[in-house]
Amino acid sequence: MLLQGKTALITGASRGIGKEIARRFIEEGASVWGLATKPSAGAQELAAFAAERGVAFHEVVADISDPESVKAAVSAALSESGGFSVLVNNAGITRDGLSFRMKLEDWEQVLRVNLTGTFLVTQVVSSDMIKKRAGSIINLTSIVGVRGQAGQVNYAASKAGLIGYTKSLAKEVAGRGVRVNAIAPGYIATEMTDAISEEARAVWLEQIPMKRAGSVADVANVACFLASDLSEYITAQVIGVDGGMGA
Repeated sequence: MLLQGKTALITGASRGIGKEIARRFIEEGASVWGLATKPSAGAQELAAFAAERGVAFHEVVADISDPESVKAAVSAALSESGGFSVLVNNAGITRDGLSFRMKLEDWEQVLRVNLTGTFLVTQVVSSDMIKKRAGSIINLTSIVGVRGQAGQVNYAASKAGLIGYTKSLAKEVAGRGVRVNAIAPGYIATEMTDAISEEARAVWLEQIPMKRAGSVADVANVACFLASDLSEYITAQVIGVDGGMGA
């Protein structure tokens, strides 16, 4: 029970990596609040899973790209929970396309959700963590934020921005007992990557020294470590979960 007694807010917790992180946290004894854009079956599943283990899962519905919506929802969740000891900023979208053809709205929406949304949620939660002089903030970036990726200039820019945001925020709050780290997944098997063609998937796998895709559990395990007291002297780090792809 690495997270016994902790409370966590996870954005994008209704599916994929976010859902697996929520499950892992619940298994380790944490009560979890999951932020989603609309009510989901995934939230019902997690609530039942949590109830079986004597903890709770609460769904928070808000548009993470809307400042008023997200601030109101997160503030309400903060009050209801009594404060979060862990924040996982996982919510993200893609709107892929070559840069010279990309619509401005696709550029702006990806940055608004992936980067600005993280800023808005963290601003509310971190203020409370600072007052309590304790907390762990975990931002989900991506290997493409480090290496770049053709056809994903908006997504890569948002994820690279998260790396700079993570390192800068970590330096602001380290003296107040709050840690800030990032996880940079590589090629992880999710609903999003299922849409990639077999040919593109083969190209990706060829670049991975371990010659396999990662799983959502691989990412959740690292998130659990960063959320726990086992990592109490770790901050301002970007941890790759990529099978050696980013080396």
